[in-house]
Amino acid sequence: MLRGCSFALCLCGCILLSLAAIPRTPLNAQSPALVVEPLASPAGANSSAPQLTVERDRAVLSWIERSGKTSALKFAERTASGWSDPRVVVSSDHLMVNSADVPSVRALPDGTLAAHWMEENGPDPEAYNLKLAWSADGRSWSAPVAPNRDKTVTQHGFASLFPLADGGLGLVWLDGRATHGEAGDMQLRAAIYDKSHKQLSDTAIDMRVCECCPTSVAVSADGPIAAYRNRSAGEIRDIYVTRLAAGRWTMPVLVHRDNFKIEGCPVNGPAIAATGRDVAIAWFTAPNDKNRSYIAFSHDSGKTFAAPIAADDVESLGRVGVALRKDGSAIVGWVESATQTPQFKIRRVQPNGTRSPAAVVANSSGTRYPRLALVRDEVVLAWTESEKDSSRVKTARASLP
Repeated sequence: MLRGCSFALCLCGCILLSLAAIPRTPLNAQSPALVVEPLASPAGANSSAPQLTVERDRAVLSWIERSGKTSALKFAERTASGWSDPRVVVSSDHLMVNSADVPSVRALPDGTLAAHWMEENGPDPEAYNLKLAWSADGRSWSAPVAPNRDKTVTQHGFASLFPLADGGLGLVWLDGRATHGEAGDMQLRAAIYDKSHKQLSDTAIDMRVCECCPTSVAVSADGPIAAYRNRSAGEIRDIYVTRLAAGRWTMPVLVHRDNFKIEGCPVNGPAIAATGRDVAIAWFTAPNDKNRSYIAFSHDSGKTFAAPIAADDVESLGRVGVALRKDGSAIVGWVESATQTPQFKIRRVQPNGTRSPAAVVANSSGTRYPRLALVRDEVVLAWTESEKDSSRVKTARASLP
């Protein structure tokens, strides 16, 4: 994270923004509202930082559980009867834990599991390293490796993992190696691993990006597409995408010209999903202090996007999630802030702008980051809920016709 822009200040800068903007799109609610049902969570007490990943029919929920000074990265898989028993990837006194920059566990097409997490790198809370590990059975894990090859005591996080067609693994992340000495810019970087877990690259994609906004990657029929928040010299922080084509990342392109100018990071990244050549991307923006969440569709693997459609109802805190159905419609989630208590909501959106009524998943303090994923015809949902002096990851589901 860039020096002088603490995580707390970034959140405050985001929350102080408010109300509506951008396009005028059809808001006719022709589809029925999604019906959200509770789903018993596998996470225990003092749990937080949920993440959901899907590979074909395998949905994996991961989270952090704390016990004293020790934190453990745990995960469970969605089954016909609920969640599998939790398993542990790593347990340490040095795991870096916060609500926005979260670890993940995901299945790969060959059945292997890959996991990433962050470890503290010295006394500076804004300095930490990425770690990666693989497992064939979810019980024993390979020795962790660091995709960032620099040795700087800076931030390396906000990673998104994705499978490669040849059986390998890719990831993108925010890398602070150039901020060493409190001067340079945060970078977006990517690494590629072959199926034997050998690192083949560590590549810079964009040399100046927003310091602490999560990234997102989807795999279209034409290959992986990564979404992130850019940062211009004039502090415009709009959403860009880049595609991995023929072994190289393409020149990043703007999704929509929001002209969102803010001096500090809003800690609010995009979410992207793909099926075939259809792509849906959701994001938060707040030009002129008008807080909204949007979704846009692409039918050419993310080379171009149609005009944005409002995802929220009145105003929002963002923290978006998105999943794409084979029929081209999307399920989008966000934190609505029009009421006194912010709410985690979801709805179905068609590419023509038709939206179902919003369904409330849970009330939210506005400081936690909810997740959603689509597996078969079920939307799986996860979020963190405060419980007295503790917190717990909760889950729910919504069926789709």
